[in-house]
Amino acid sequence: MKAVTVVFRIDDMDCASCLETIRRRLLSRDGVHLVEGSPVARTLEVEFDPDLMDGESIRRDIGDLGYKALLDGARGESPVDVWLTSRARRTYASGTLLVMGLVFRFALPGAAESSAGLPAPSDWLFLAAAAVGGWNFFPKAIGALRSRILDMHVLMTLAVFGAVAIGEYVEAGAIAFLFSVAELLESFAVERANASVRSLMTLSPETATVRRDGREVVVRASEVQAGDEVVVRPGERIPVDGTVIEGTSAVNESPITGEAMPVEKGPEEHVYAGSIVHEGFLRVRSGRNADQTTLARMIRMIEEAERRRSPSERFVERFARYYTPAVTVGAVLVVLVPVVLFEQPVDTWLLRGLTLLVIACPCALVISTPVSVVSAVTSAARQGVLIKGGRSLEMMGEIEAMAFDKTGTLTHGRAEVAEVVSLDGRPPEEILALAAAVESRSEHPLARAIVRAARAGRIDPEAKAVSSFQSLPGRGATARVEGGEYVVGRPSLLPGAEGLEALARMNSEGKTTVLVLKRNAAEVPETSAGPAGHVSTGPDGDLAPMGLLGLTDPIRPSAPAVLKELHDLGVRRLVVLSGDHRTAVDAVGREAGADEVVARLEPEGKVRAVEEMERRYGRTAMVGDGVNDAPALAAASVGIALGAAASDTALETADIALMGDELERLPYLYRLSRASRRVIRQNIVVAILLKAILAIGVPLGWVSLIVAVLVGDMGASLGVTANALRLARVPVRR
Repeated sequence: MKAVTVVFRIDDMDCASCLETIRRRLLSRDGVHLVEGSPVARTLEVEFDPDLMDGESIRRDIGDLGYKALLDGARGESPVDVWLTSRARRTYASGTLLVMGLVFRFALPGAAESSAGLPAPSDWLFLAAAAVGGWNFFPKAIGALRSRILDMHVLMTLAVFGAVAIGEYVEAGAIAFLFSVAELLESFAVERANASVRSLMTLSPETATVRRDGREVVVRASEVQAGDEVVVRPGERIPVDGTVIEGTSAVNESPITGEAMPVEKGPEEHVYAGSIVHEGFLRVRSGRNADQTTLARMIRMIEEAERRRSPSERFVERFARYYTPAVTVGAVLVVLVPVVLFEQPVDTWLLRGLTLLVIACPCALVISTPVSVVSAVTSAARQGVLIKGGRSLEMMGEIEAMAFDKTGTLTHGRAEVAEVVSLDGRPPEEILALAAAVESRSEHPLARAIVRAARAGRIDPEAKAVSSFQSLPGRGATARVEGGEYVVGRPSLLPGAEGLEALARMNSEGKTTVLVLKRNAAEVPETSAGPAGHVSTGPDGDLAPMGLLGLTDPIRPSAPAVLKELHDLGVRRLVVLSGDHRTAVDAVGREAGADEVVARLEPEGKVRAVEEMERRYGRTAMVGDGVNDAPALAAASVGIALGAAASDTALETADIALMGDELERLPYLYRLSRASRRVIRQNIVVAILLKAILAIGVPLGWVSLIVAVLVGDMGASLGVTANALRLARVPVRR
């Protein structure tokens, strides 16, 4: 199937009802396969067969419904102030005419008197107010009727014309004006909710200084390609993701990772587009094109998240689908039953029927959930937490258990030398120096940890002459150091090593152990490492233990406090899942405060463990690095990737990505999700109850047309929107 996708920007599409009207119209056309959109982002994505349909035809169809559609090519531009639009000007004019009519009626004698069956002078002003204000929604109502769609614009138009038909000119003008005000306020609230996404768009600078042919050239940031060298001076924003090749500076990465403190960056270190260079000069080699930066992908994912409907949004859509027709039928019955069966006055009951039509408008209900979701998602993005849609947001608030990968999640993921024990009486510093000299030629993570420890102790690993280095795959390394031959590696290199008391103690503490051995031989051959890394221990090459190193992957200092806060917030079970040996996992779990640990797990084992947690405790979240833990992240109710800014895989696989490397964002995420669920439920309940109470009051004559618009439509919409915007104020830390 051949398909083309076009994205439109529709500035006057303010709520889900508008979106549904457009969607139903377009899907009725041959060749249109898919229509998705976001009233908050004001975007509409249409997939169609280019042989049967084209973008211009779709744009005209949208225009026939009363909406102005533009190709979405102006991202990042400042939006027009909603209070200065033509719609706003018509609203102001409508309000002015309405007030003038009221002044004429009550202040000027005879202004309320009609002659020759025509409206009174003041009534002409009310009619003008109705016509001017109604022009904001009459075209949309006509478009909806053409498509046989009953939406809020149709209901309000019927209410205005019905009021005119029975001579209630004040009500007609008031409905047109108040509904126009309601739509303006709703548009303003939507702009507020969407402001965070636009603020992310402005983080990347418009221009970049690039070195080409030995000189600096200023180009548009969107033109920077992978491999370009970019120059960034103090106070400027970095325009690309890349690697520093010259210079050092503190860099503010908070727009991407949420990390409040600047991070020192130097050669060979990674930087992100949108970060701010503080006092230094940096030359950065771009790692990817401008449209593929982490920031650009974050923005795209947030926009996609706005189109992913949460369970609450699907419920509201189903409810509104039946609610509006049902109340409309009720409005007809409110008119017909008293008039036909009980011979009641037509004008009185027609007015009450029109009032019920106004109450039937589901605007407040349909906007209640998407505005809440967008408010929460964009607020979280500013804190370095990327939530991929309303489903993930709501699901996170229902989590009963949480599983953590150990390495790189609860721990730093980087080994450190925690202890050096001498076995032959030499000073521990000498043992560490010899081990570091041998390992200085190795790229193994444990070797790098030993070298780092030596340098931290002001020992230069390269100060000793090293030769004949050879790696022993899976076991260690051997080399000649200043005339002697040494072996550094696993305890299994030395027969009987398990009898060493220090080794047994370190193993019981969960440490990874490395032996430092010296070959005792009168004549040491150039190398004593045989095939496949075998180390000779015969008469010409006996190995004597010199020392023992104990390495750990230290737990993150914040882990115990984070797990305790999660417990306090209501997460019932916290479990550590790891492929490491039981002793090491037990030590980390005990220090972090986990309820349970499961060790020696392959990736498939982690998936089974998560599924078992789902069965025993309910909805479970999995927290991992997004690469090795991808299967478990996918199996959990919510997959959370930590440090996702550094991992493309994490951004793609997880439901929620913590862009930085901070566990402290987890309690914030849980609190935000719980608060979002409360706000969404409050909005839905208030919107439905308010409509129900007003609907009951209409047949009793307790609710007027103006009250229905003020309270049932404008008031309800403003109330649920203001409640939703509170989610932007959920604190990162309690």
